[in-house]
Amino acid sequence: MKIAMAASEAAPFVKTGGLGDVMQALPEALSKLPDNEVCLFLPYYGQIKRDNRWDCEFLTSFAIQLAWRQCHVGLFRLKSKKKKLQIYFVDNEQYFDRNPIYGHLDDGERFAYFSKAVLACLNYLDFRPDLIQCNDWQTALIPVVLHGEFRGSFPYTKTVFTIHNIEYQGWANSNFNYDVLGLPPSFNETLRYGDASNFMKAAIVTADAVSTVSETYARELQYPYYSHGMSEVLIQRAGTFYGITNGIDTTVFDPAKSPNLPFHYTAKTMVEEKAKNKEKLQEELGLNKDPSAPLYVIVSRLAGHKGIDLLCYICHTLMSRPVQLAIVGTGEAQYEQALSSLAWQYPGRMVVRLAFDPGLADRMYAGADAYLMPSRSEPCGLSQLIAMHYGTIPVVHATGGLQDTVWPYNPTTGEGRGFTFQSYNGEDFLAAIDRSLGLYYDDRPAWNKLAQNDMAVDVSWQSPAQSYMEMFKKVTGIS
Repeated sequence: MKIAMAASEAAPFVKTGGLGDVMQALPEALSKLPDNEVCLFLPYYGQIKRDNRWDCEFLTSFAIQLAWRQCHVGLFRLKSKKKKLQIYFVDNEQYFDRNPIYGHLDDGERFAYFSKAVLACLNYLDFRPDLIQCNDWQTALIPVVLHGEFRGSFPYTKTVFTIHNIEYQGWANSNFNYDVLGLPPSFNETLRYGDASNFMKAAIVTADAVSTVSETYARELQYPYYSHGMSEVLIQRAGTFYGITNGIDTTVFDPAKSPNLPFHYTAKTMVEEKAKNKEKLQEELGLNKDPSAPLYVIVSRLAGHKGIDLLCYICHTLMSRPVQLAIVGTGEAQYEQALSSLAWQYPGRMVVRLAFDPGLADRMYAGADAYLMPSRSEPCGLSQLIAMHYGTIPVVHATGGLQDTVWPYNPTTGEGRGFTFQSYNGEDFLAAIDRSLGLYYDDRPAWNKLAQNDMAVDVSWQSPAQSYMEMFKKVTGIS
């Protein structure tokens, strides 16, 4: 199958969150399946262009029309020996040579341009995909523009729109089609949602299928509490709305080989080597070198929907237990200030690093005993998968992908993957932590066995990639 994919970010080129991790691993996994030919399109951000790690070749340049304006398109390709996976970059310095990559007043115009440019580039390359997979609001207009302008060039191409986080939908004013897209007036209603234009809504109603990143999240999005206003639109797509739980790139996140770790380990050597990593991490973070105290960590954006409000609420009570707590991330000022103040009150036992540091994050996963993830909602979550792969036991709110991947530990049978709580409140969160503390202190062999079992869970992209292909085959009718 010929598959084109488009996204606003992909590691290792540029990454701000989980989307970047997914778009690094999923195209690679799909390209390894028999008879697949995959290409991925990304904006040619200035930070990519000036990074000497990436050797890119110029292919062509041309102009496309956005309403009344003509826009330059430069097309570059990453030089690579991988014939079944080609990575292309769309170049326009006016739109993409700026930092940060999101958060500008003209983001709607920037990514409308990108969506139209992707289709124009596919046309230039004479790559006629059986299917185009689009990701989040930044590429949500591809199905719309395909129908409105490029259907003659791609008469048989199907589209799948994947929702990674429904909170960010791509809102614009009601005249966006007239001012920017320049599609026929009949598409005004496709874009309209209330008294504005909404990219995600337009993709949901025009794509051939819609997917999201876990089975539970797909069900949750059909309820107003989770859907940020999209539940009714998604209910209408129920027959072609799929939930596929993400994996992680186990070659990138590998405790046996990661260059970021002082000590490597496998499930067999986990107990001894993980203890060494913990000691080094305590030293690096300025925590007391106490091998007996369980170390709980969080690597996250510090935002309300990540459950940081619950953590702040229970923190004093939690620190009355014999535990250590380490947090790495940046985010909302109120949480940065609150957590920093809490850490100041518990020197040697609690530390907060307000930074985005992938190397330190790796060492956190490897050196910690348990990982806290009390998210109010979580489409899939990658952190709990990474934690399990590193033998770090997750404590999570049972929502979205967390419910699909972290099964509650059963002390009678020893089955399960971690500790969960059902109701989103501080008392239940603290109770889940206390259950984990009970196992840690009362039955260390059982704790170690649970960590080793977690390391044995297949969290790779192999199974999700097969599920994506099953969906793609249903959509295209290709067997």
